[in-house]
Amino acid sequence: MIILVSIVLLLSITIFFYIRQPKFGRAPSGERLEQLQQSPNYKDGQFRNIRHTPNFSGDQSPAKIFFNFLFKKVPRTRPVDEIPSLKTDLKNLPIHENVLVWFGHSSYFIQLNGKRFLIDPVFSGNASPVPNSNKSFNGTDVYSADDMPEIDYLLITHDHYDHLDYPTIMKLKPKIGHIVCGLGVGAHLEYWKFDPGKITEKDWNESMFISNNITLYTAPARHFSGRSFSRNNTLWLAFILQTKELKLYLGGDGGYDTHFAEIGEKFGGFDLAILENGQYNQAWRAIHLLPEEGLQAAKDLKAKRLFPVHSSKFKLAHHPWDEPLKTITEMNEQGDQIPLVTPRIGEVVYLNDTTQVFSKWWEGIN
Repeated sequence: MIILVSIVLLLSITIFFYIRQPKFGRAPSGERLEQLQQSPNYKDGQFRNIRHTPNFSGDQSPAKIFFNFLFKKVPRTRPVDEIPSLKTDLKNLPIHENVLVWFGHSSYFIQLNGKRFLIDPVFSGNASPVPNSNKSFNGTDVYSADDMPEIDYLLITHDHYDHLDYPTIMKLKPKIGHIVCGLGVGAHLEYWKFDPGKITEKDWNESMFISNNITLYTAPARHFSGRSFSRNNTLWLAFILQTKELKLYLGGDGGYDTHFAEIGEKFGGFDLAILENGQYNQAWRAIHLLPEEGLQAAKDLKAKRLFPVHSSKFKLAHHPWDEPLKTITEMNEQGDQIPLVTPRIGEVVYLNDTTQVFSKWWEGIN
């Protein structure tokens, strides 16, 4: 008994000191906390989704779900072969071209009307605060912070480690002109010594004029937030980039609900919707889209094209690594088709070219 108590005590002390490292960030406090508490989306000490969102869906108990997550064996959750990629020189892309370059998972670069945007960058090769615990797939780390040009706007959809990556953010720091994020996320950034004047925190359904006829909007998402043991003390959101010629929906993470149709109606449709498709589980469907729900969400948004992301770089769920892209493609081909944007990592997507064709690059990779 003494030995068991000693082990538990030692483990607790280790965890206590480990989570005090800067990468875990800092919870909102003081004036920032007082301001975010005024949000209509903040209730009973935390941010809430529009509708009730259970932690788990289905008949399985939380204990069973947790057990399966830790111990269930599923084949091909990580590829044996390298993921194919291209190395586009981002620093020398013609500034007048409207393009998108994907880095795997939910990280991508957008150049729009002469402005450069970087969304949820993760270049550290790990999707966890524990070193080497969730390593990226072979071939997916062809880009680093050094490859990025000067970034006008860094957009952070929420503060989970696979979207707000401390090592990446710190290496990018000299290149970032401005950061836009959800309420409360600025507490992490200020703790990491970012200039408060370069941080804009937004609630849902707000807007921000960029320049060159670009307006940035924020929209609701059905998800959650938190680093270390804190949960929902910062806001998760989606972004919309709108110019006279283009409307782009940048979805971040989040489960299916009525908000997609409401956003589609409000904005009159989108030229491109970027939606998560990967790292899903039936038990998590309230907070992550299943492939069929991603297709429906794109239709609800009245999107002309769909770019499915959140796959092909990290194993965060128990499904074959290529299942998300394979399944959504097959379902799309069997129904009312929406053009899918499925570039390889590093491949340039031309936002004004609706005829651009993409390969099923995941086929034949073990």
